[in-house]
Amino acid sequence: MGDLRYADAGVDIDEGDRAVRLIKQAVTATHGPEVLGGIGAFSGLFAFDPLRWKQPVLAASTDSVGTKVKVAIAAGRYRGIGIDLVNHCVNDILCSGAEPLLFLDYFATGRLSPERLAEVVGGAASACGEAGCALVGGETAELPGLYALGDFDIAGFIVGCVERDEIIDGHRIEVGDSVLGLPSSGLHTNGYSLVRHILAEREIGWDAVLPGTTAPIADLLLEPHRSYLPAIRELRSRVEIRGLAHITGGGLLGNVPRILPAGMAARIERDAWEVPALFTALEAVGGVRAEEMWRTFNMGIGMVVVVPAAAAPAAGVSAAGLPLIPLGEIVDARDGHQVVLQ
Repeated sequence: MGDLRYADAGVDIDEGDRAVRLIKQAVTATHGPEVLGGIGAFSGLFAFDPLRWKQPVLAASTDSVGTKVKVAIAAGRYRGIGIDLVNHCVNDILCSGAEPLLFLDYFATGRLSPERLAEVVGGAASACGEAGCALVGGETAELPGLYALGDFDIAGFIVGCVERDEIIDGHRIEVGDSVLGLPSSGLHTNGYSLVRHILAEREIGWDAVLPGTTAPIADLLLEPHRSYLPAIRELRSRVEIRGLAHITGGGLLGNVPRILPAGMAARIERDAWEVPALFTALEAVGGVRAEEMWRTFNMGIGMVVVVPAAAAPAAGVSAAGLPLIPLGEIVDARDGHQVVLQ
């Protein structure tokens, strides 16, 4: 009696302290002079520079990487999950034209592995560095009984800023505008529950190479979610962007309508790009209907860009090293459909 410790209930405070020491360098490397205080405080402090903006509007978003974490756990590779988390959130606020300012993460697990946490946070910190975004804090929760031992989940929270007169919200989109696309780097962070179901049903291992692909399925599934920040920055210096749609859960069919004015639709040519082999392999191996594929996965297009038709040539054929694919045009909506795949 009297010797019971928190660790006996599954929460090891000492391991938590060691985890903080392991991630401290990666986190503080993202801090500029605008970040006040340091890691370990009860809140992150960010000195917003009012001289940089005329009419600042804050943009905020939160997301996770879904069951992609289960693939990372199975493969024992975690750094890319941190990159996924940041880039997904960066792309979301990018759709309103916002530049990322600060980011926070939440990591919850059944039993804390400081090394695993350090790998995840190291990936997040590297992505924050690439985006010019400060990782100002986060939370690590050890929750035995809520998560199975070995399992974990992560979530991210981002804040950015955009000038009021530079907000991109789709209201300027007109019939006749050009619809362009930037390629994805794979599944990004959506559709993994369906993929895991297919692999389990067909008894396909993580080292298997699916027909038409050239790498083990685990490598393809863990390819990090691409950030479109450099490409969109470059495009905005050349042309007016009237709409941006981040193609996440719901695919092109579910995400493009989110930026379209009432009565308009996007006509997209299916043969404008070659759907990556990973998607066609999953469709064939899993026996998934084509319509289900198109409303679940990004099918190779990670960001849709709407520009005036007259400005399309000035957009060029690439941005920040990514090919810019002409997908179609904005048309009058018919039969209530806001995306027409032809």
